[in-house]
Amino acid sequence: MSPSLLLDLTGTAHTTARTGIQRVCRALPDALRAAGENPLAVTHDPSAGGWRPLAGWERANLAATAPARRRKVRWPWPARVAGCARRWFGGGIEPLPRAAALLVPEIFLPVTARAYPALFMRISGPRVALFHDAIALRLPELTPVGTVARFPGYLHELCEFDGVAAVSEDSRLSLLDYWRWAGFVRCPPVVAIPLGVDPPPAAAGEGADPAPAPGPVVLSVGTLEGRKNHGALLDACEALWARGLRFQLRLIGLAHPQTGRTALARVRQLQAAGRPLLYDGPVGEEALLAAYRECAFTVYPSLLEGFGLPVLESLYHGKPCVCSAHGALGESARGGGCLMLESVDAASLAAALARLLTQSADYAALVAAARARVLKTWPAYAAELLGWMRTLSPAPARSGPV
Repeated sequence: MSPSLLLDLTGTAHTTARTGIQRVCRALPDALRAAGENPLAVTHDPSAGGWRPLAGWERANLAATAPARRRKVRWPWPARVAGCARRWFGGGIEPLPRAAALLVPEIFLPVTARAYPALFMRISGPRVALFHDAIALRLPELTPVGTVARFPGYLHELCEFDGVAAVSEDSRLSLLDYWRWAGFVRCPPVVAIPLGVDPPPAAAGEGADPAPAPGPVVLSVGTLEGRKNHGALLDACEALWARGLRFQLRLIGLAHPQTGRTALARVRQLQAAGRPLLYDGPVGEEALLAAYRECAFTVYPSLLEGFGLPVLESLYHGKPCVCSAHGALGESARGGGCLMLESVDAASLAAALARLLTQSADYAALVAAARARVLKTWPAYAAELLGWMRTLSPAPARSGPV
């Protein structure tokens, strides 16, 4: 059966990391099939010099559920050698089948962007990219230098698509504001379509009793990096521990090698002082489900997000979440079940955590609201995205600033 849609997973197929964008990319193939499409996942192979369907080892990366100790994209040497051999001695790569649409859910690299014209030629209908966030522009001091340098070029390249689906209204406005500021006058339509979330497995509430913890467990899921604001959270918890409140803080997430060092050092310092602080690093899916099951509530202290999947994942498990009331996080939190903060500084976080740890009526009300939330699933997201894509038509190449 010919594919109805090509899905570019060039980045995610070459990493086992499961940060936000990778979780989106891994959810999309099944979601698109559930919505009635026949997607073909493809990658740009720089060694072979062209586009091709994913190989078995790349599909295995997509299916990986084990924890990843690094988020970097990796091409093993055997794959590079095989690609070069095909390019030099085997006549290159067989052209991809034609399809009615193209979906690019990743933040692509320049080498991939330069290869898109050849891929666009295989598409008879709309070519759509997802847009996750403009954090590199809004918080450059908390973003890796290479990402900041790359970002304007990426936003320019998005203009070559027929439509852009932002993951939140905040992200949509950020993209449009940049294009307006940069003088782009011929740009594709941009729509905000909030992401879906995986419902917990039917057995997620079952299993062995959790190991004893010193009081309730407060869980925070997210990469340790500058903008995630773990420093303020750790300061808030230290203030509460010093006051005698009994609870355990549990952190789950990969530490970013550049912007996560300060938070990681603070974690080690508090652990050495004997504070009830557990840092798991990255974990697999089963361990993440268990962590949600065992916690009393979650806290997501991030300063800025494009969407913030951990907030909705917490709610889907019936666990309240403490998070910002602003931006994309505020969009997700307003439906109920979250304690929304005007500021995510240490004092505000400490007050919010103390409230949920000591005010049983407030905590119970938020638990009830979290359990009452009706959240969008990935198949529902895919159906909404596809419905919008069908309203688009391919347009001629666009230029940027004029």
